[in-house]
Amino acid sequence: MYIVRPIEERDNEAIEKVIRSCLIEYGANHEGTAWADPQLGMLSTAYNEEGTCYWVVEDENGDIVAGAGIGKLAGETEVCELQKMYSKPEVRGTGAASALIDAALGFAAEHYKQCYLETFDNMIPAQKFYEKNGFVPTDRRYGDTGHFACDVLYIKNL
Repeated sequence: MYIVRPIEERDNEAIEKVIRSCLIEYGANHEGTAWADPQLGMLSTAYNEEGTCYWVVEDENGDIVAGAGIGKLAGETEVCELQKMYSKPEVRGTGAASALIDAALGFAAEHYKQCYLETFDNMIPAQKFYEKNGFVPTDRRYGDTGHFACDVLYIKNL
């Protein structure tokens, strides 16, 4: 049983650990990725403006096992970004990520016309998951995310 809910200040450290662990797992613990984002340890603050939100997934023990956010993109008014969607390996394939992306995309559809995301070529399971959820590959970069190391780009009409 998983609970998907908006992030709270008490979740910041736990979700940062989940994100950093995943980035290490896929060799993305370097500049040009979420690894170097200055707000990584304070997502509850970073996602507190209109048109943004970050959700965490809490398991039956109260542990944070996944998270994802919808954020604004510089220079874009009708396109948002699915950001920092990561989960612990042990919850992959359990439906936790599906519940998480449903919450994020439902929110996004209320505020934007399209949703963009960036990922890595070695994150094949993530790419399959995004495609299953209606994202299609694109060559266009939206906004200035600072994630120049991300080499696989997707867009979805909402």
